[in-house]
Amino acid sequence: MTLLSTSAQAVPPPRRRTRFRGRKEALVGWGFVGPFVAVFGLVFLAPIAYALYLSVFRDRLIGGTSFVGLDNYSEALADPRFWEGLARVGLFLLVQVPVMLGIALLIALAIDSGRLYGTAFFRVSVFLPYAVPAVVASLIWGFIYGTRFGLVGNINDTLGVTLPDPLSPSLVLAAIGNIVTWEFVGYNMLIFYSALKVVPRSLYEAAAIDGAGEWRIVASVKLPAIRSALVIATIFSIIGSFQLFNEPSILQKLAPNAITSDFTPNLYTYSLSFAGQQHNYAATVAIVMGVITAIIAYAVQLRGMRKG
Repeated sequence: MTLLSTSAQAVPPPRRRTRFRGRKEALVGWGFVGPFVAVFGLVFLAPIAYALYLSVFRDRLIGGTSFVGLDNYSEALADPRFWEGLARVGLFLLVQVPVMLGIALLIALAIDSGRLYGTAFFRVSVFLPYAVPAVVASLIWGFIYGTRFGLVGNINDTLGVTLPDPLSPSLVLAAIGNIVTWEFVGYNMLIFYSALKVVPRSLYEAAAIDGAGEWRIVASVKLPAIRSALVIATIFSIIGSFQLFNEPSILQKLAPNAITSDFTPNLYTYSLSFAGQQHNYAATVAIVMGVITAIIAYAVQLRGMRKG
């Protein structure tokens, strides 16, 4: 009787064992996600927090760094140079993104149709420009655009004509759009093509039995089926447009009169920080730009995922 009572007391109650097991599983889970959380906090959250900290201070000629609260944000929202750059990338977004995504979608549909010869080679060829770094791509196209030393200049000299200067103030934005389109058509094509590959072929067969033609199948079956991929590619393209920096930064040396230091918000931020030594105001402009980008991307996501 004594042994039975002792052994009964030694066994922990079920509730305590369940609680201990839950804590053990939680520790194991944190062990797996801990490294990611640490890296995420170090490379993502910490820079944002530091930028927020910088944005509420200002360096003065007399008195050094002082706390100014939201004064930097008020100045940024009233800065015409910032708004001109934002309007420029907004125009770039409205024109370049639909063109790029439209071309990528047409290529993906053509490859998915199965009527092209050498589809594997064609797919790799279209995707290959994405493997070229943006800096190298800008240098390549900058040489092509050159009227004194590049392809445009050679055509002018050889044929005795005068082609429009792609790096002139009126055409430089379109020239940058051409570079970005060349770089990212293959990337977006791959997103669309991967989404098309998982669409059940039975849907195409059923539509064909009902008498639908190829364009009808595309409009009524394929495009609705890859709607999520279209939204994702659109969001990525919007974010990329607002982050436009590499191409104008490289081409600025070739077209200093067309690409100014405030050509895009990111280029303006870079100029403020590294050329003007206005680190606090540069952090403020970067935060304002990040908020605007997040709001627009979220609005596009809500609109794109809405059914009906």
